[in-house]
Amino acid sequence: MSEITPDMTPDEKRAMKRRMKSAARLYAVQALFQMEAAGQTVDKVQVEFETHRFGMVTEEGEFSEANVDVFRSLLESAVNNQARIDQLTDRALVAKWPLGRIDPTLRALFRAAGGELINSATPPKVVITEFVDVARAFFPDGKEGGFVNAVLDHMAREAKPEAF
Repeated sequence: MSEITPDMTPDEKRAMKRRMKSAARLYAVQALFQMEAAGQTVDKVQVEFETHRFGMVTEEGEFSEANVDVFRSLLESAVNNQARIDQLTDRALVAKWPLGRIDPTLRALFRAAGGELINSATPPKVVITEFVDVARAFFPDGKEGGFVNAVLDHMAREAKPEAF
């Protein structure tokens, strides 16, 4: 079941909306990674994801449907505010690990999360929790979840100090 239907209870609809937002965050990180790795434009990658990846069925299973509005907003904000987001990220990293030196997946994650932190009404603690979950999806056996939590907490406190 990957879409909201009229026969769902209100709780089921809320849970589905949350899953679709979470999927949009994961897809946004993948799209930003792909843009950097393959040198593709945001428009090209956005169309590819919306047309072919959301809800895709493969031998391994079905990919989640995503909230298209959240996905587009994350990409737009990450691309349009990349310099500011990268500066926030750099200030959150230790001097020996500048943004250019970290894993490209984490760089994409920080850009997507940074875009949501500075350009949405989502509470920073929700953004942090969601993107820590995304980090754990990409790095299930590593310490990246804790690292992402610390960096995003620093970024959020600088970007939205009034929320803390």
